[in-house]
Amino acid sequence: MDYRETDALVMDYSDSNPAQSRSLTVTNTDDESLLNAMIDGMGTHGAQHDLNGYMHSFEQSDHHYEDANDYTGASNVMDTLEDLSLEFGKYDDFHTIDWLRDIARDRMHHRQVVKKRQGGLWRRLKGAHDAWSGWVCVLLVGLAAGTCAGIVDIGTSWMSDLKEGVCLDAFWFNREQCCWSGSSNNETSLSEETDCGQWHSWSRMFGVEGDGTGSYFIAYSMYILWAVFFAMVAALLVRMFAPYACGSGVPEIKTILSGFIIRGYLGKWTLLIKSLGMMLTVASGLSLGYEAPFVHVACCCGNIFSYLFPKYSRNEAKKREILSAAAAAGVSVAFGTPIGGVLFSLEEVSYYFPLKTLWRSFFCALVAAFILRSIKPFGNDYLVMFSIDYNEPWTLLELIPFILIGALGGLFGVFFIKYNIKWCKFRKTSRLGKFPMFEVLGLVLITSLLSYPNHYTRMNSSELIRLLVSRCGPEDNSELCDYNRNSDLSEPYKWSALAGEGVGSAVWKLTLALLFKMIITIFTIGTKIPAGLFIPSMAIGSIIGRLVGIGMEQLVVNNVDSVFFSKICESQDKCIITPGLYAMVGAAAALGGVTRMTISLVVIMFELTGGLEYIVPMMVAVMTSKWVGDAFNRDSIYDAHITLNGYPYLDHKEEFTHTTIAADVMRPRRNDPPLAVITQNSCTVEEAENLLRNTEHNGFPVVVSRESQYLVGFVLRRDLNLAIANACKTSDGVVSNSIIYLTEQVSCDPNGPAPLKLRKILDLAPVTITDQTPMEIVVEMFRKLGIRQTLVTHKGCLLGIITKKDVLRHIAQLRNQDPESILFN
Repeated sequence: MDYRETDALVMDYSDSNPAQSRSLTVTNTDDESLLNAMIDGMGTHGAQHDLNGYMHSFEQSDHHYEDANDYTGASNVMDTLEDLSLEFGKYDDFHTIDWLRDIARDRMHHRQVVKKRQGGLWRRLKGAHDAWSGWVCVLLVGLAAGTCAGIVDIGTSWMSDLKEGVCLDAFWFNREQCCWSGSSNNETSLSEETDCGQWHSWSRMFGVEGDGTGSYFIAYSMYILWAVFFAMVAALLVRMFAPYACGSGVPEIKTILSGFIIRGYLGKWTLLIKSLGMMLTVASGLSLGYEAPFVHVACCCGNIFSYLFPKYSRNEAKKREILSAAAAAGVSVAFGTPIGGVLFSLEEVSYYFPLKTLWRSFFCALVAAFILRSIKPFGNDYLVMFSIDYNEPWTLLELIPFILIGALGGLFGVFFIKYNIKWCKFRKTSRLGKFPMFEVLGLVLITSLLSYPNHYTRMNSSELIRLLVSRCGPEDNSELCDYNRNSDLSEPYKWSALAGEGVGSAVWKLTLALLFKMIITIFTIGTKIPAGLFIPSMAIGSIIGRLVGIGMEQLVVNNVDSVFFSKICESQDKCIITPGLYAMVGAAAALGGVTRMTISLVVIMFELTGGLEYIVPMMVAVMTSKWVGDAFNRDSIYDAHITLNGYPYLDHKEEFTHTTIAADVMRPRRNDPPLAVITQNSCTVEEAENLLRNTEHNGFPVVVSRESQYLVGFVLRRDLNLAIANACKTSDGVVSNSIIYLTEQVSCDPNGPAPLKLRKILDLAPVTITDQTPMEIVVEMFRKLGIRQTLVTHKGCLLGIITKKDVLRHIAQLRNQDPESILFN
């Protein structure tokens, strides 16, 4: 939509205004519906909008810009800034990008490329390179993400088995591969309870055979020693080489995709240490997973490869298109769910998601999943992580326990988020936060000591989920499958039966495992090691679901003649209740309660299990989980951590319903110092340097004079600093009392110092609003336009400024939260 087609916005180029400023100004505050309709049409996640009218106005203005850098802040001070042109328009660390400016840069760049295609063959090739560079970049990201995931998966499997034993014939083999390598000798046993001929448990290595006390003590001790070693090495690597490699990374990735700059968070060292740390921490047996950190790893790959293509390396908004595709690839390789990865990027983390990014995200996720499947050893079908081999029907009556499981998943999410955030706050404000290594050491000691005696807490969380969602078959001899089945039936394992003593024992162990995992995960997530919460949450949910499923099964079997169960039971001995299905639904409900995902979660669970027949129960449980969770607190665990860290994230899903106006939020406020401004033709170099030295603002409004305060434009702090520094180095005659001219005309005094003409670093079209603009409109402008600040005027005169930090602090204050918790702009 062209901005000039609506009465809500006016592109003002009036010659009668002494400032001759061209500004995007809200002039009709009564007609908010037009602005909302225009903003809502700009795209799914904010900055996806039509800038054709905006860019056309710049091309037809009195001052033409020959390239994209002329508009966006590139400058040429007396022809001395040619070598520094790439430095202009960049952003400082821990600052927010200007989506509107960067998208305008890309449109201008695109027009340049189209214009140059009319030249010779070389120019056409350069234009083609620019066109397909995005596809090549996401291809490389997919290849790298799939390769990293394969390496991490192989390393994690080997390290996890190392806690229990070693393969003497080939120490680099894990237990499964070691045992399969000797299958020709008929000595292979893949049971968790016994060793195969080639695999040596640690008790066997020390010469203690059998299952006695000595063997158990040695196995217990080696399990703890290896767990402590793995966890401490991971913590040491993170502390020494890459502090940003801790945690899951999803809250930071979500903030970065909204336009925030965190230098080094997606760097090479972070990629390396995160990958190594994931293997070590998961192998240590801590209650965490590496699925969510894969999103961080894939985004590191996306950031690194984007620097090979100037189109993305020089434009932060364009780079975030690659990062969105990388996030999709991260979930794709984490679970083997390409479509779920794309939906996760769209629903959960991306802020700006145009249609072409959707296509590239799908391609990137597909390539990553293909590469991972190609290099996955042992012939396992990784693309169905928790494959189910049953398709028994479910009845409408079972929706009641499915809804119950969904409610329990929502309550677990509320419980987990509340107490995990409390513990993280305590860690930040106490002495514990100063000793992260000791925290990890204490945590891994407690976890390994308490988890080893219980078989369900000792095993890997992914293996536990796989066990709980599976159906009992003739080959299963575990406690969970100890049923008094009627062997006279044609398919005895298809029908439900009375539980034996083994099932009762398994229920008690699973209950203890549930309580242990719920508590220990609260303390684990947030420590200074790579840690994700997808798999721990799903493991907790699958335990809840399996317990409810067993209870429902026994209720039906013991009341076969009840009219309520007539649809479930065909006859006296033929009732169908599948506890594995309940575990699957519970895993989705718990993860939904923690993350508040909906559509993407259902698709991920469907791709994980291959159970298309059970998509309705999962949908019911996930929606119930979200409703119950939202009834207590609408923030997901990622949103809560964003708030805890003070990141400037303006959630597009929340509504602003208050009646405040711009004058209530703008700075300077009453009793504040006056707003720092620069005059267009009377500010000296010394005054500008003092302004830069004494303030920390991201930029400065430019006015005609301090008396009139008529607005001319806006200049960024970084650009002004670079321009002055470069001019002082390369231009003769520039001294402290040289006048800085931000106008087209320069007055030259033959007897005075040489002037500085910095016209090109001036933004003549800053977004402005009037002081009476409702904050509801202002918030929507920040969300949908992706701006960093807006200037507040009254009849053309500058009154103040509203930054993204001001908006976030205002929202926090209206929620009775601490506005000082917003740390960055």
